[in-house]
Amino acid sequence: MQLAELVRHALAEDVGHRDVTTEATVPADRRGQAEIRAKQELVVCGHEPAAEVFRQVGARYTIEVAEGQRVEPGAVIARVDGSLRAMLIGERLALNFLMRLSGIATHTSQTVSAAPDLRVVDTRKTTPLHRALERHAVRVGGGGNHRFALYDGILIKDNHIAAAGGIAAAVAAARAFAHHLLRIEIEVGDLHELRQALEAGVDAVLLDNMDDDRIAEALAIVRSWQDGGQGRVLVEASGNMDAARLPALARLGVDLVSIGGLIHQATWADLSMKIAMVTA
Repeated sequence: MQLAELVRHALAEDVGHRDVTTEATVPADRRGQAEIRAKQELVVCGHEPAAEVFRQVGARYTIEVAEGQRVEPGAVIARVDGSLRAMLIGERLALNFLMRLSGIATHTSQTVSAAPDLRVVDTRKTTPLHRALERHAVRVGGGGNHRFALYDGILIKDNHIAAAGGIAAAVAAARAFAHHLLRIEIEVGDLHELRQALEAGVDAVLLDNMDDDRIAEALAIVRSWQDGGQGRVLVEASGNMDAARLPALARLGVDLVSIGGLIHQATWADLSMKIAMVTA
């Protein structure tokens, strides 16, 4: 869904056919300026949807702090000019976008700072129809993105393996299906499955819900396989991952860590909009 369409639907949900409070209390010709301020330390994100909200209701949004910048409480990150009615109609929805996306960017920044040289990516655990926005926020916070959707990468999981009749059968079918640019990754839960996956000829393995000791064993198996001239295999760690585990995983040498919680465990950042000037 395109951003303009998403915002139209969101405004329809929030406003309905009219804002009765604003119509009752604010003259139609009243104009002014409002400021959007951070109420906590945060990484700024969400200007594009916020600006689109105010564009659709008829006000002008001006960015004061660029996305990706960390600000202290009290910082003015944007200003809104124009009809006060328009500002009040768009206020809550614009703030919702800013608070949600700044929250994800802030949480991601805090997480990846635990191991700056380790690639940390998100997952498909996103809010329906908000994936592009939420994954943008992860990038703004310094993280990376996993495959965007089901169409752009083969990731064979436990249910695919069960439905296909085993690891070897699933990988063989995927290899026959995939074109030469489509990488094949498979989820493994133990070292036996890892060995099966390597024998089947995968391009990448996802080590699912393994502790650090088991991951170390898995990496030793993969390195031995590669030393035997079998080709490079990317190693991803996932499941029960958080910032506290990242330094150890970086030392072990995994290629990347995927953390769904970059998005679904992020708390909303605290921002507010206040009218700063009434001009007419």
